[in-house]
Amino acid sequence: MHAIPTATSPRMMQANRSEAAAMDTFETLLSKFREGTALIGVIGLGYVGLPLAHTLHKGGFKVLGFDIDPAKMEALAKGENYLKHLGAELTTDLSRSDRFEATTDFSRLGEADAIIICVPTPLGKHQEPDMSYVLNSARDIGRTLRKGQLIVLESTTYPGTTRDDMLPAMLAARPQDATTLEQGVDFFVAFSPEREDPGRKTHTTRTTPKLVGGLEPRATELAAVMYERGIDRVVRVSTAEVAEAAKILENTFRAVNIALVNELKLVLTPMGIDVWEVIEAASTKPFGYMPFWPGPGLGGHCIPIDPFYLTWKAREVGQYTRFIELAGEINTRMPHYVVDRVSHALNEDGKAVRGAKVLVVGLAYKPNVDDVRETPAAEIIDLLSDVGADVEYHDPLVPRFPHMRRHKRDMSSVDLSPGGLAAYDCVVIVTNHDCVDHRAIATHARLVVDTRNALKGLHGLGARIVKA
Repeated sequence: MHAIPTATSPRMMQANRSEAAAMDTFETLLSKFREGTALIGVIGLGYVGLPLAHTLHKGGFKVLGFDIDPAKMEALAKGENYLKHLGAELTTDLSRSDRFEATTDFSRLGEADAIIICVPTPLGKHQEPDMSYVLNSARDIGRTLRKGQLIVLESTTYPGTTRDDMLPAMLAARPQDATTLEQGVDFFVAFSPEREDPGRKTHTTRTTPKLVGGLEPRATELAAVMYERGIDRVVRVSTAEVAEAAKILENTFRAVNIALVNELKLVLTPMGIDVWEVIEAASTKPFGYMPFWPGPGLGGHCIPIDPFYLTWKAREVGQYTRFIELAGEINTRMPHYVVDRVSHALNEDGKAVRGAKVLVVGLAYKPNVDDVRETPAAEIIDLLSDVGADVEYHDPLVPRFPHMRRHKRDMSSVDLSPGGLAAYDCVVIVTNHDCVDHRAIATHARLVVDTRNALKGLHGLGARIVKA
């Protein structure tokens, strides 16, 4: 028979000491968050990390930002915002404050009481999750990890990443002669998914509810109290895995519904039915319906990527997400559909795609931002070029074609003018920025392929308009 531990047994005494140590570390860190005296480290000062750093700074914390890009450090020191949609005020606030500093020196991670990871989680060549940025950040943290720190992952990923991938990578990077640290006793780990939507005016980082799930309850509470100083509403969930899965659900929901209306577009267009009018008509129902809009393909960091993280993880447990994978197939083929529509429209005008002069309007993945992550416009430009078209682009928010993982071109945005528009065989509207003169396009272009219904109400001004 096994001996039952008593209150005085060595095992029970050790457990009591661990619990007392955990509570002491927890209470000390909790006080720092409640009083606003903690130093918050943010790894990755991009579309997620920079507005989060600003929000927590506004909440009263000292913030230390980390990034591998020296150009960002220079811009922040000057108060210049390299993310135009966030406005100049954000970086001006930070650059003028003695409570904010940005650095490329990751050896300083040990200074922070809380470290929040906001790095990319892209897809690899075969649509598999690329966790290198998260794991490298975890190793950087592990090298300086100390007692009394909270580590929070915000990067979107598959369920189990925080516990099964990030934590082991962090601990494996600890120096061999370092003091042993126990998660949940000496330091704490949680997941809180980013919910940024670049360019959205109705919600900000502060006003968007924040989900928080820890690897154990103390971590959940610590992360929640920290975020509550800068964010209006923080929602605690039972585990990190629930928070990870909730983020995947949010974006898979959108991806599947966008795929539905994209497929409807493929079906209704040959019938002579305008899918945009159909969606507007259905939207008059005040319950049981939510409008989604078709487009030239998915862009941004979340919706084109997150569902593939879930399908990859599902195979680990012997499940196959056929519904989600089908949605991915439909959405990823939309740039090809757009090019087919361009080809067909040119043929109707007696012109071949090869040698045709084509202008793509909009390089950003969505309206009114300069964000080109996973933009379908780049894929459309590549496809048109591959079939011999002479392609240029116009995007006032993206003056130079930036370096992308899968697309590299030496191109600059061209100006719009009545004479210039008339010189193109076809103008393809991929992104409907408010700053683009769509009336001029409808008036002076010869042929327009409109993937966004941007020229609604502008038919009959001169251009032949084809929806795609």
